[in-house]
Amino acid sequence: MNARVDTLEAACDLRFGQVGMACVRVRRADAAALCDELERRVRAAPQMFSRAAVVLDLSHLSALPDDGTVDALLEAIRSAGMLPVGLAYGTAATEELATRMGLPLIAKFRAAYEPVGGEAQPIPAAAAPVPAVSTAPAREPIHEESAAAHTAMRHAAGAVRSGQQVYARDRDLVVNAAVANGAEVIADGSIHVYGSLRGRAMAGAQGDTSARIYCTDFHAELVAIAGHYRVFEQIPADLEGQAVQCWLEGEKLLIARL
Repeated sequence: MNARVDTLEAACDLRFGQVGMACVRVRRADAAALCDELERRVRAAPQMFSRAAVVLDLSHLSALPDDGTVDALLEAIRSAGMLPVGLAYGTAATEELATRMGLPLIAKFRAAYEPVGGEAQPIPAAAAPVPAVSTAPAREPIHEESAAAHTAMRHAAGAVRSGQQVYARDRDLVVNAAVANGAEVIADGSIHVYGSLRGRAMAGAQGDTSARIYCTDFHAELVAIAGHYRVFEQIPADLEGQAVQCWLEGEKLLIARL
């Protein structure tokens, strides 16, 4: 008897990959105040935040809110024009909350947040998603290298094109050409762009607050270090087209000419 060969095409492909999402870290469980704050952010940079996918982080609240309060916070995010996609993983109680509300938990390394000795552990700053969201309908594959043999990753394949993302895991990133509008360069360490930076640059992606961003021709849409970011609708006259560096002082992201 001949074996029957199933020639039906698979209904889908299922893969895991890196996805840019913003993180809404709630500091007080006030849905009205949250909506007002997010609406202000969306108005300031609609191309960045309108309909952006966001993760709701409740780890900085003194106590986990009840289901009704969390539902109000989620609705506040939607009302502001953003799209909540899940909760940031924190404790077993957060997991139970997400299960009851039918929401996924978003975490880079789930085991890192498990309670130790039965006590709740807050999410480390390094686990917060980078607050940069791509609103393009499709993105080219991520170009990524490991840190096995080099102290820095050098992107020498010409300009980083619109819709392209380059990520240097566990090290610095050096780009020898331009970063176009709509492109993203991301590094766990510092970023050096020896060309025009017109897209988005996100250094210290795993929480390294000592990371810096350097570029020789500044026209960026967004720069971020360890989750602290600045969005530019219009570049300040003293910075546009200049060689600059970006760094953190406390929780403030500073930019100055080199």
